Amino acid sequence: MKFGNVDNAELPKIDLTLPEDHPDTNSFLEKSGRKRKAEAKVYVGCAKWGRVEWVGQIYPEKTKEKEFLDHYVQHFNSIELNATFYRTRKDHVAGWAEKATDGFKFCPKFTRLISHFKRLKGAEEVTDYYIEAVQNFGSHLGLCFLQMPENFGPKRFDELSAYMEYLPNDFPVAVELRHKDWFSDPVVSDETFSMIRENNKSIVITDTAGRRDMIHQRLTNESIFIRFIGYDLDPTDYSRMDQWIDRIISWIDGGLKEVYFFVHQGDETHSPPIADYMIKALNKKGGLNIKGPKFINR
Repeated sequence: MKFGNVDNAELPKIDLTLPEDHPDTNSFLEKSGRKRKAEAKVYVGCAKWGRVEWVGQIYPEKTKEKEFLDHYVQHFNSIELNATFYRTRKDHVAGWAEKATDGFKFCPKFTRLISHFKRLKGAEEVTDYYIEAVQNFGSHLGLCFLQMPENFGPKRFDELSAYMEYLPNDFPVAVELRHKDWFSDPVVSDETFSMIRENNKSIVITDTAGRRDMIHQRLTNESIFIRFIGYDLDPTDYSRMDQWIDRIISWIDGGLKEVYFFVHQGDETHSPPIADYMIKALNKKGGLNIKGPKFINR
């Protein structure tokens, strides 16, 4: 993943400390009663299941590509599903859902026809199809992931607002806004986050060294979607993870209902180990029971 990336040599020069929670988050948690909900869930996974690098690591030797999902769901409780960005088909969704284990969640990315080609304008028909298609995940549908291109800025606020209003209020969506002006202007940020909150949607938090502005720490509803961009098990991956572990536990202790946390690495060989680190620490420190990967040679 190149967006927001930097060379590993630059990491010591960057402040990788997680910002304090935005006042809106504190207000949200105050309203929730600052008490962990019994149904609070934390999901940790990767972006794709089709990784040949994992054969011999967590997938058995000689595993065929068509069997990758069968094995992935045995190791993780969720996936940030990028396959739907390129094509969303109802029959594919139904087939994937059949392979899911109990409690597993798919977070399908909105098709690029909606986000990058139409840029939300005149996208009603393809959106209706996307929503119908992902409903075939049934109880395995998690937060759907709408990723807007980096050149989609606040001048397009009206299109974004109209699209959020078009989506069903109870349809679970997290929006990733990448243009810097969404975060640099407090007036724009307040208006945007308020609009997202009013439509019962979430804004993605993307933790990458080159775009610290996207770590807004601002909750808008009972679910949050976090994308963690690592640096191939650089020591800073672990120190950043440690901060997220404490923050996530504080949020669910404060009443947040759902957390989706997805790891990315330049070399995806390293995604299962860093996810494993995260899961074990959350389980131990947070009293959780998140499914984690089982390594063949450990």
